[in-house]
Amino acid sequence: MLKFDGSNGKECEFQKDAATVSEVLAELKLDKKALAGKFGDELLDLSATLTEGGTVSPVLAASEEGLDIIRHSCAHLMAQAVEKLIPGAKFGIGPSIKDGFYYDIEIPASRPPLTDADLEGIEAEMRKLALAALPFKRTDMKREDALKFFGERGDSYKTEMISELDAPVVSIYQQGDYVDFCRGPHVPDTSHIKHFKLLSVAGAYWRGNEKNIMLTRVYGTAFAAPDDLKEHLRRIEEAKLRDHRKLGRELDLFSLHDEGQGFPFFHPKGMAVINTLLDFWRKEHQRRGYEEIKTPMILDRALWIQSGHWDHYKENMYFTEIDEAPFAVKPMNCPGGMLVYKTHLRSYRDMPLRMAELGVVHRHERSGALHGLMRVRCFTQDDAHLYCRPDQVRQEVMGIMDLCDYIYKDVFGFAYRVELSTRPENSMGEPEQWDAAESALKEALESSGTKYRVNEGDGAFYGPKIDFHLEDCIGRTWQCGTIQLDFQMPERFDLTYVGEDGKEHRPVMLHRTVLGSVERFLGILIENYAGAFPFWIAPVQVKLIPIAEAHQQYVHELAKTFREWGLRASVDERDEKLGKRIRDAQLEKVPYMIVIGDKEAETKSLSVRERAKGDLGSMTLDEFKALCDSEPNPLKK
Repeated sequence: MLKFDGSNGKECEFQKDAATVSEVLAELKLDKKALAGKFGDELLDLSATLTEGGTVSPVLAASEEGLDIIRHSCAHLMAQAVEKLIPGAKFGIGPSIKDGFYYDIEIPASRPPLTDADLEGIEAEMRKLALAALPFKRTDMKREDALKFFGERGDSYKTEMISELDAPVVSIYQQGDYVDFCRGPHVPDTSHIKHFKLLSVAGAYWRGNEKNIMLTRVYGTAFAAPDDLKEHLRRIEEAKLRDHRKLGRELDLFSLHDEGQGFPFFHPKGMAVINTLLDFWRKEHQRRGYEEIKTPMILDRALWIQSGHWDHYKENMYFTEIDEAPFAVKPMNCPGGMLVYKTHLRSYRDMPLRMAELGVVHRHERSGALHGLMRVRCFTQDDAHLYCRPDQVRQEVMGIMDLCDYIYKDVFGFAYRVELSTRPENSMGEPEQWDAAESALKEALESSGTKYRVNEGDGAFYGPKIDFHLEDCIGRTWQCGTIQLDFQMPERFDLTYVGEDGKEHRPVMLHRTVLGSVERFLGILIENYAGAFPFWIAPVQVKLIPIAEAHQQYVHELAKTFREWGLRASVDERDEKLGKRIRDAQLEKVPYMIVIGDKEAETKSLSVRERAKGDLGSMTLDEFKALCDSEPNPLKK
């Protein structure tokens, strides 16, 4: 006999040795709209057989797990359509990802490469297959039999993946005449895949290794409801309009060049934004008791061996030689910070010690992974390292969370969510230290009342961390800030302080960033505001436009006055029509435009336009100053 508990509190029994997930859900009255099931924490097909009792719950299409199953099943459906339309195509991996799925495909050399223009035809075939309601059938096959099966089909990618598995049995899924090696689960049949769209075609090296063959990666998305798909596609179109690479070029903020792939070039307007952002950063950190340091960009390789980066991060580092000795370009700022700490004998009275650094770091990114300012090879990290006594950890973590909350929410208006990432497989140190570190971060989160979710196994190699994911105005999330609790590096660098008892003690170290990469944060701001920065951080705050040459003297007098006020003002005295110059200032997203003609020059007044509200009418100089002073500006707090 089998006994099952339902997530709805009901119970059921079967007078037999096995029952399918579908049967159990039906008895528990939980089968309505279920496309898969959960047995405890395990996701299973509805057709999966249960041979022991336990708790069973349904997986609904609109849930996070349900969407993941729909998208993964849609990847299989797309592969089936491609196989039918392009005989001889071979398939790599086809996972679900955030907001969609992809499949890596080898297109036969005898056929033209796949392009975006081919997606409509593939979609049409997918819809035919979906309407056919082809069941997803799972078969468990011995590993040796699976290798033989896919080998006879000439499916080299599947045989390579299966050959690397230790499991004696692997699972195979089939819908119609398409067969794939897959862990599952999947929807019951293809009719459950209704609301999908293929999005783009890109290149991807097999397994991300540039020494391997370049495959064709087809991206798509799928949802449980048509309105959700429609809204997602609207957001994609909106994101294209907000693309920071496009706006960065149009607004003359930065440029990207083949002569320095992954190394952005910042123009005067881009530097105006960055410098204003960093002025605010410095002011806020000084207010909160941080001291700023600066450490070298290139340091002896022995330092990186001592820190653990050599064993855990060297594939992401750049190396050089000085006087025939090996050096490394820093990918992180922390080892240099350790050396600064060790220059003095520290006391318990010095704690907490908060050292901040705007450190330029370099990381080896593959060219295919580069993406504007979002993924670069050189960036400025707004780092800080806090050294504290064990009894100060909770308060210091809460202080960092308060700083993040102020900058994200109060200054820039972002909503955000928080994740706690725990010990990864390649971690340094003893499990007991990790348990203590994770407990300390949990205690700080819970003491502050912060809602969070756990991201198992995603901590840094030297310690667990709290990550902050910002949500922009069109619903995308960006991981920016992080707090990492580290018992390892103080041990490796023998950091100590003299305690109240006169003995040496080991400090606890907190690594943290708020903006993360300054370059990436700029990219996020560009896309969030669509280039229309808040007044305080706008690269040009006021654009002065003289109607005729006779008005230029007054305009330049105004520009000088505005700059003395601390405003970033520019003059447009091009030989263009007034309407075009006003339109150009609008396209440049300048917050305020001031038009000067005979009346304004004679009365020493200003004709003011605001980029969103339009004409604000005539103002005196004092009235305009009051208007600017009324704009939110964290630098003036």
